[in-house]
Amino acid sequence: MTTVVAQDRNRKAAEYLQLLGALRDELIRAMGAIAANALAEFEESVASQQILSTRLTVLADQLSLPLEAEPAADIEAPQAPIDSNLAQQIHAVGDSLQKLNRVYAALIHHSSRTTAVMVSLFASVRGQFQEDSGPRSKYQTWSCRM
Repeated sequence: MTTVVAQDRNRKAAEYLQLLGALRDELIRAMGAIAANALAEFEESVASQQILSTRLTVLADQLSLPLEAEPAADIEAPQAPIDSNLAQQIHAVGDSLQKLNRVYAALIHHSSRTTAVMVSLFASVRGQFQEDSGPRSKYQTWSCRM
């Protein structure tokens, strides 16, 4: 039975690795959609990211659970080890995904800020200037030549 459990854990770990790669690809797709100003593609990518993240969470929870103990034992059995090569691949893809996620978060943050500045700029061109609140915004100046 231990072999079957180990095979099941390796299968789940392989699926986890595959989903990490798919999530990495979706982040790249979303950044490309932002660069291309393709809102529909960006929204599709975000929806895919949510689905992948949910499945990854479920698999991570399953992989972190200890194996069921034998009925006569009062202690839980240790976890079946995941294949070391597979574990290394998961860590490598996880590290690259974390780096990519930091870039993605910065891009979203700066894109949001750029959008707010553009809205403010265009509103001022129409004569409806509204000054942002906060200490930094009072020191910024925007001009536009037509």
